[in-house]
Amino acid sequence: MSFLPLYFFGFGAFSLAGGVIGFVKAKSMPSLVAGGVSGALLGAAGWFAQSGRPVLGFVLGGLVSLALVGRFGPAYRKQRKMFPAGIMALLGLGGMVVAALGLAR
Repeated sequence: MSFLPLYFFGFGAFSLAGGVIGFVKAKSMPSLVAGGVSGALLGAAGWFAQSGRPVLGFVLGGLVSLALVGRFGPAYRKQRKMFPAGIMALLGLGGMVVAALGLAR
């Protein structure tokens, strides 16, 4: 298995964990839902990318990554807090790079 789909599996697990942490610490149901949905979509992107539908997987992973950068990039610029905004923005940028590399193959 290539490293590229593994990135989406790891990013999805981190996103899901972040949603759970947001719910536990702040009782934020939107954090739980958003973390669960983005984590599931990133996991699906990894699965598609490794199981014979790589274009679908990399496009899905790239779009979810772009959405997460769009959500967490401005939050990081405003708050200057690495967790969760900075980490999620960086992981999102990494997801966009992974998607571009996967589509270029």
